[in-house]
Amino acid sequence: MKHRTYSLELFPPRTDKALESLREARPQLAALGPAFFSVTFGAGGTTRDGTFETVQETLQQTGIDAAPHISCIDSSRDGIRELLQRYREAGIKRLVTLRGDVLEGQTAVGELRFANELVEFIRAETGDYFHLEVAAYPEHHPESASPQADLDAFERKVKAGADSAITQYFYNADAYFRFMDEITDRGIEIPVVPGIMPITNYRQLARFSDVCGAEIPAWIRKRLEAWDHDLESIRTFGEDVVTELCERLLDGGAPGLHIYTLNKAEATAALWNNLGLPTPNAP
Repeated sequence: MKHRTYSLELFPPRTDKALESLREARPQLAALGPAFFSVTFGAGGTTRDGTFETVQETLQQTGIDAAPHISCIDSSRDGIRELLQRYREAGIKRLVTLRGDVLEGQTAVGELRFANELVEFIRAETGDYFHLEVAAYPEHHPESASPQADLDAFERKVKAGADSAITQYFYNADAYFRFMDEITDRGIEIPVVPGIMPITNYRQLARFSDVCGAEIPAWIRKRLEAWDHDLESIRTFGEDVVTELCERLLDGGAPGLHIYTLNKAEATAALWNNLGLPTPNAP
């Protein structure tokens, strides 16, 4: 088995309270020894400055590589070129390259329309300087016309120069393995790391899933609905479900895991420990 990559996602805080929570959780997450932190980019470019600041602070305070999400929505080529230079000056070597989400009512989507165009532009501007991650959708992107069209879009991103991919979160391992079979049939060989969302709050998870198109299997949804506000039961059940999902993915050959932490440490640390993932100070 080739080297596996275990990484964690953060998001830029928008309030002083959220910033305080991030600064409390980040050292605990860093102690797990992830390969890198990714930092999200708000819909329509709404957290552009916050993403840069969070990446800088994460790199400076943890010494762990930080990979900003970069989107072409509401961005010009000159603006992207300037941002790439800022990241190079900050010592950033990895980017998560996305089309990005369009805000409701937003009409100007930028000079580049799709993620493959952004990947191609970054390669033309910076060569192989950056390691470029792209997104993958085992259950298919909610805006894609068909599963075939979604696979075509992924293939275009790979051909444009993507180094590896991180998936949208999912709870059906078969969807991931089927996706891997399909891209393998197309001759695509880049690592595709499963995105993992710990389950700690059902209503929040249901809201996220409705937006991004991630399926919550009925047997999981029914149990979570029954507990409603019983967060401890949801947390215990969710930890078991997600641990078993990750074990199956790793046993099936997944090249790592990317955990969506929501800027909280407890659930991610529990999952990390349950799976026996490597930590810097382990004997």
